[in-house]
Amino acid sequence: MLLADRVAIITGGAKGMGRAMALRFADEGCAVTVADISIKEANETVEMLTKKGGKGQAVQCDVTKLDQVKATVEKTIAAFGKIDILVNNAGALLNKPAIEDMTEEEWDGMIALNLKSQFLFCKFVVPYMKAQKYGKIVNFSSLGAVHPPDHLPHYHAAKGGVIGFTKDLAFSLASSGIYVNCVIPGPIRTAFFDFHTNTMSEKEKDDFFTGFGKVVAPLGRVGDPDEIAKAALFFASDMSSYTTGETLLVAGGLPLAVRSNLL
Repeated sequence: MLLADRVAIITGGAKGMGRAMALRFADEGCAVTVADISIKEANETVEMLTKKGGKGQAVQCDVTKLDQVKATVEKTIAAFGKIDILVNNAGALLNKPAIEDMTEEEWDGMIALNLKSQFLFCKFVVPYMKAQKYGKIVNFSSLGAVHPPDHLPHYHAAKGGVIGFTKDLAFSLASSGIYVNCVIPGPIRTAFFDFHTNTMSEKEKDDFFTGFGKVVAPLGRVGDPDEIAKAALFFASDMSSYTTGETLLVAGGLPLAVRSNLL
């Protein structure tokens, strides 16, 4: 197994891409702390992975709060004795105001959820990784950080910051045996699209995602959360033993479509 005897924290692990990563990592022998503000769904994820023979715990955590992040890290150490892998997956698009209408609170809230949260977890996890001279950190950005599809300056600024944050840590932590890489998902069938689909029937959702995938991605479809989990597994495992500071687009060729539209 690729992650035998490893221990991971996955933020935003209660559903969608986070849940897919928790299940995939557990299948590969990893014990997982599922950190999420939704404790009900986090418990459901842990129940799913334990039924398959995996080990895990659910921890309710607002990833923007220093004390809750610190407590999550401490609970992981108490339960499993170490932390080998940190997946900074938590994030969301909360609102879409134009720049001239955006409040300071809206800006600060988006930066806190999508960028500050990654700083907080790294702040408390890195010392443990340094002590064992090994660690894998997988940060999550967004395609909008490099190819903005809409006017979302607070969200795109935060996700762009994740890329810079990743490269800085990769350089500064390499000598400590800590690898830091970044996944940039494209259109993936998750709750991110609930603002489009939450009033639709299941058939209408299927039709929406089928049509959307054909329009936006050269591969002709939207991605599945497990396809993101496979990319994260590459960075979290020793398959990436000579890779750090990299960003991996998992987007069905979508940037190719963007470039084509610009020509």
